[in-house]
Amino acid sequence: MLSMKTKYGLKALSYLAKQEINVPVLISEISESENISKKFLESILLTLKKNGILASKKGKGGGYYLLKKPNEIKISTVIRVLEGPIAMLPCVSLNYYEKCDDCVNEENCSLNRLMVQVRDNTLKILENKTLEDFHCGS
Repeated sequence: MLSMKTKYGLKALSYLAKQEINVPVLISEISESENISKKFLESILLTLKKNGILASKKGKGGGYYLLKKPNEIKISTVIRVLEGPIAMLPCVSLNYYEKCDDCVNEENCSLNRLMVQVRDNTLKILENKTLEDFHCGS
């Protein structure tokens, strides 16, 4: 299940994707439009900025804007930045792999095999969807 942080991050990015390219949008505008707490949104946007998805401009006419075109921002990237691993178990994560403490043999683990399939099918969708696809459906 996605956290509220990721859900709100995707909503905010979708809002920004609908705006003029490279034109900063105030946090208060996004917050009001998407019904997201301004303080929580500030934290989310800062995380997205630190990870190269957004940029910001200070002062009059300032705000946040996308660093790339919406069709260049994969949904999988946003989820990884805000949520962490896409895999449901650490032993099947591609980017955050960890062996499960209770597992004797991963190769013979039926749960591992199932979760690899879940991860692969989820990634097939998320890697092939961009912010453009996401916001165009709204």
